[in-house]
Amino acid sequence: MVQSGVELATSLRAKGLFICLDAVSDPGILKGLHVDHTNVILVVRNKEGMKIAEELGYKNVLVPPVLLNRMGQIKTSVILAFSQRMLDTGDRIVFLVGPAQGHLDTLVAMRVGDEWEMFRTANQPRLTEHIKRVVFQQVLTIALELAAEGHEGKPVGALFVVGDYRNCASHCEQLILNPFKGYSEQHRNILDDNMRDTVKNFAMLDGAFIIKGNGVLASAGTHIKAIKPQVSLPAGLGARHAAAAGITSACKCIAVTISESTGTVRIWRQGQIITEIERPTPHLEHGLLKELD
Repeated sequence: MVQSGVELATSLRAKGLFICLDAVSDPGILKGLHVDHTNVILVVRNKEGMKIAEELGYKNVLVPPVLLNRMGQIKTSVILAFSQRMLDTGDRIVFLVGPAQGHLDTLVAMRVGDEWEMFRTANQPRLTEHIKRVVFQQVLTIALELAAEGHEGKPVGALFVVGDYRNCASHCEQLILNPFKGYSEQHRNILDDNMRDTVKNFAMLDGAFIIKGNGVLASAGTHIKAIKPQVSLPAGLGARHAAAAGITSACKCIAVTISESTGTVRIWRQGQIITEIERPTPHLEHGLLKELD
């Protein structure tokens, strides 16, 4: 599979050959890969994976430690590679994926922007021009964890609005007393791992999280005033998604939504869905969560 990926990436002159490290039983087989005009990029889930990538001499994309199906792995990796400016619209990529703690079994080649059912990034500005990349990655991680785990076993819907705080604030009003008001910015930054559980608990509140581009949590339980989206919403999406479309139409921000009914995580920019990541269907086997494709 690895050799086939190398050959395909070479023939396509791909911008990147992405390999999911979790699905490689022996990282040693990746040593010394050479692909003309192509970056070898390992998709990793933790610091140990980052260290392995560094030792092998390859770039890496750190994705949330959440079990996703194969297409979910691809979408998450590509959107994070976009945020780190490893990729741009029109780039060809080759992806080697497989189930977590499994083995590589799927080879995918595509041109980013052509796969409209997967990526809607064409004609979009750079993903995080006003937002720290680590902030976007943290928000996406928390959203994917909430989608997969819920809150105390119950499904959760949520909306995160990130960046362009001053403009966003003019379109917002509080539904409840702001739980973050009065705390120093240092103690309410989403990059602080101590805030993760706090954010997950407040996700049960009606309304949105408003987050500054540097990660400071400005408010929770926030109502976004009605803003007519620039484009029609896909059928079946409700008020939370309309709010995400509206606020990203009016402001230079990114919105991340979690659908309470399906667990699908959607990323919004300029009033449009950039990508959708579906919640995998897990089951318990030998004490481990394993995905069903």
